[in-house]
Amino acid sequence: MAQSPASHASPITVTGVRLKQTDSGLEVLLETTSQQPLSIATSGYGKTFVANIINARLALPEGNSFRQSNLTGGIAVVSVTQQGSSIRVSAIGSAGLPTAKLRRSNGSTSLSLSAPAAPTAQTPTPQPAVPATPTQPEAIAPETEEIPPPVTPDEQPEGSVQGDEEIEIVVTGEQDGYLVPSATTGTRTDTPLRDIPQSIQVVPQQVLRDQQITRLDDALRNVAGATPDFNSGPYVTYRIRGFEALNNNLLRNGQVDAGAGESVELSSVERVEVLKGPASVLFGLGNPGGSINIITKRPLSEPFYGIDATVGSYSFYRGAIDLSGSLNDAKTVSYRLNTAYRNSDSFIDFYNSEHFNISPVVTVAIGERTNLTIEGDYIETKDSGFTPFVPVVGSVLSNPNGKIPRDRNVGEPSDEINASLTRLGYQLEHKFSDRWSLRNTFAYNFRDYSDKRTLPGSLEADNRTLNRSYRDYEFQSTSYALTTNVVGKFSTGSIQHQLLFGVDLNSYENETLKFAEATAAPIDIFNPIYGQPRGELSSETSNTTITDSLGIYLQDQISPIDSLKVILGGRFDTFDQKSEDFSADTESSLSDSAFSPRFGIVYQPIPAISLYASYISSFTPARGTYLFGGSLDDPFEPERGRQYEVGVKADLNDRLSATLALYDLTRTNVLTEDPDNPDFSIQVGEQNSQGIELNLAGEILPGWNIFAGYAYTDARITEDNTYDSGNQLPNTPYHAANLWTTYEIQKGNLQGLGVGFGLFFVGDRAGDLDNTYDIPSYVRTDAAVFYNRDTFRIALNFRNLFDIEYFENGSSATRVNYGQPFTVLGTISWQF
Repeated sequence: MAQSPASHASPITVTGVRLKQTDSGLEVLLETTSQQPLSIATSGYGKTFVANIINARLALPEGNSFRQSNLTGGIAVVSVTQQGSSIRVSAIGSAGLPTAKLRRSNGSTSLSLSAPAAPTAQTPTPQPAVPATPTQPEAIAPETEEIPPPVTPDEQPEGSVQGDEEIEIVVTGEQDGYLVPSATTGTRTDTPLRDIPQSIQVVPQQVLRDQQITRLDDALRNVAGATPDFNSGPYVTYRIRGFEALNNNLLRNGQVDAGAGESVELSSVERVEVLKGPASVLFGLGNPGGSINIITKRPLSEPFYGIDATVGSYSFYRGAIDLSGSLNDAKTVSYRLNTAYRNSDSFIDFYNSEHFNISPVVTVAIGERTNLTIEGDYIETKDSGFTPFVPVVGSVLSNPNGKIPRDRNVGEPSDEINASLTRLGYQLEHKFSDRWSLRNTFAYNFRDYSDKRTLPGSLEADNRTLNRSYRDYEFQSTSYALTTNVVGKFSTGSIQHQLLFGVDLNSYENETLKFAEATAAPIDIFNPIYGQPRGELSSETSNTTITDSLGIYLQDQISPIDSLKVILGGRFDTFDQKSEDFSADTESSLSDSAFSPRFGIVYQPIPAISLYASYISSFTPARGTYLFGGSLDDPFEPERGRQYEVGVKADLNDRLSATLALYDLTRTNVLTEDPDNPDFSIQVGEQNSQGIELNLAGEILPGWNIFAGYAYTDARITEDNTYDSGNQLPNTPYHAANLWTTYEIQKGNLQGLGVGFGLFFVGDRAGDLDNTYDIPSYVRTDAAVFYNRDTFRIALNFRNLFDIEYFENGSSATRVNYGQPFTVLGTISWQF
């Protein structure tokens, strides 16, 4: 998978690093063998300033690293290291984030670093601007001041010499690597993670690349407390902290996107952010477990071209192209185009999957303060022979007839799924001043889905004859989302504020165009015979549900003093839902409203430590509907969620951070079966999740990265009419842990050679709400070998290295999913 670009030109060699004390701080001088300027992208968080030089390599007499500490002038530490095909310059301020100026002259580039000015009661403490987009050198984005494009020797008049130039540098992106210091998911503003009183985990681009991840479910293996819940072809659902993450919990670039999890091909995705716990204050209707925010790649002003080619086990073939650059000389119009095609068989008999996506994006700088981004996305998926389920007896539980092979398909080879998703949208951002800005976004999604599938029913007493049904299903959904918010920074005396006010308008229409069932011939799960005749289809049913919602929210991030941050927020939501059953010629409606508050506090006794506590709530309509038809029952109160969380976030050094969170999360007004009439529901259900989560991400030593997590989750039913109180929520293990670490040789003849190692542990967990069976624990081992050389990369990834037999998830007595056997993927990448 293509990563953030390197320069398309040959890398410049940096032969020397010198430090010089100045009146205002420190000057870092980089000596080169070329008159071509270095291309620099900067970032900052906490007290650390970072400059990533993307078109250079180190060749120092003392080796490929430089570090000096115990400095004066407000700068504590300066280090210069080789990071793959780029150079990283890090400077840690003694009292805060240093400011920087760039000076270029013949054969050298220097960074003049100055200590931050001490704040006064009249002057607000400057905060580093950390945009939500990743390190994308000279990308057109709001709140950034670009370094002018380098002037190559070919562009200079003959015989001329490029003179000195000095440019003030501002932060233009996040630090590359395993550590991502900021995200927008927690506040809808550009806020460092250490200042947000809630657990947020970010799976960055480099982890996606190092693990050769192409699907969202593989990315979420790296998130403690997130587990797969149900697999239905191109769509996979998840549980976070024990609760389902459904359509309203899926976001794309911070906007609710009901199709965000639909066959997500990660070629156009920069990173995945997971917000743990309720998020209704920011994003409206949604379950309380957490939200998944998919951040897509943005256009670059400098040319970048990336190509990936992957082959692997089970006839896996994938190609991906990533193109970006400017469309005019002034670089006010930039584009990015990502496209990928994947075709693969599976370890399951007869199952083949074909996937295509194309994602164009154009960004236009309308003026100095206004940017417009227009984007589209088209995804098409075709699955044949897809039935990944097998009965519990014979897989998880013993069967007197033997073990069901994990390649067994209990459906039919003729089964098929066809799905397509079309997205269109824009983002308009305008800065009224350095402190006030407006953002307006719109998104349109259209999903078209159909399947003809043979599904498992009950298992006969002989424990080998599986009853089955056949369905013919057509479904469409259309959604519109319009969001407008204003962000303002101001002070009241010495107290700093960042105010957010916004309005969301959403409309969803889910329409079942056709649903018909038939009895399919039973199958012997140990000696299957396919292609047997089936019964006649039942009468077709069709229905539609339209949900319109309005949300108004207000949030204030308050800093009374530098070491204390407070978040106060609230949101009012109202929705109207109408359902029509065309087959039964019935209509019904449901409407309600709710207020969701939020409070959080962060205290930083020292700059590297953040202690936090928060209370936050959620709200979502309670739907008394059948799976593929039926009507709404009597109006229900909305389901509510409330969470208390405390934790600590620690910067172990300038490249490594950890988060420890403890939470208590309760979901109320859950629908349960009416004991007097099983066809209806009543609201007496309550579920509770308590747990501990620990995350660690970053760089231990130069070239040695780590991404790890652990989650203890005790998620149970506390009140219910149907299931026993105390039952464990399904597909939610008490213990889960993940570890992924890589090391890349930094110097010498083997520079660029690296290895990766991963362990993914998932403990015992219930397979259904009735707790009739447990899915056993497993430890999966992954590994990787890769080699980076300038613009070329080659990698081998090994999944389930020891070919253990394990189970991903379960949903009923005849639906449990085997995990992936030993798999090899080989990838060759070029960037130029």
